[in-house]
Amino acid sequence: MGAKQSGAVFYVPPASPVKRSSSLILLPPDMSELRVVLLGNSCSERSSVGNFILGENTFNTEPESCQRISRTLDGKEVVLVNTPDLLLSSISEDELREHVGTCVRLSAPGPHVLLLVLQPEDFTEEHRQRLCRVLELFSDRSFHHSLVLISTPREEQPGFMEKYRQHPPVKEMIQMSKYRFLWRKDLELKELLTRSRQIVEENNGEHLKLN
Repeated sequence: MGAKQSGAVFYVPPASPVKRSSSLILLPPDMSELRVVLLGNSCSERSSVGNFILGENTFNTEPESCQRISRTLDGKEVVLVNTPDLLLSSISEDELREHVGTCVRLSAPGPHVLLLVLQPEDFTEEHRQRLCRVLELFSDRSFHHSLVLISTPREEQPGFMEKYRQHPPVKEMIQMSKYRFLWRKDLELKELLTRSRQIVEENNGEHLKLN
């Protein structure tokens, strides 16, 4: 886990258009492209969410560099940028800036949504501070475009939703993200796209202006 991360970029060529039952007509009609960046404290969870949106297993479970994949879904282009594990304390500030810079280039002119995929069992205060630093490197307005997605715990127990929503590092990230959050459990694509549309509308249709 402490090994130095590579700065290389993997490009995955688009496949044939994918037909999904949940239409991207939920997005503003004048948007030709929705750009989403996946961040968080679990590589496998970020990749799982990306694959859920695409409707196919495309993202690596443990990416070592930023990955950009685009798909045409019901006439709308969706661009997903997955990131390596940027919350590791072993990653230096220079390496962190390099990864964020790569992510910025892959999401140019800027993402509409920063999807913060949090695995609450493992999300510590140190992780929260590290994630805030990553968001700060993107822009001082990152939280205006952020949506928290809380992963389903490995072992579900009664009351786990409220317990994890009140987990201090997760709770603070939700507050900083304007109280926008969803649960991964039983999540539907339509719901995720509806919240993405709301973020776009709240920001007057504009993408995040990157540093």
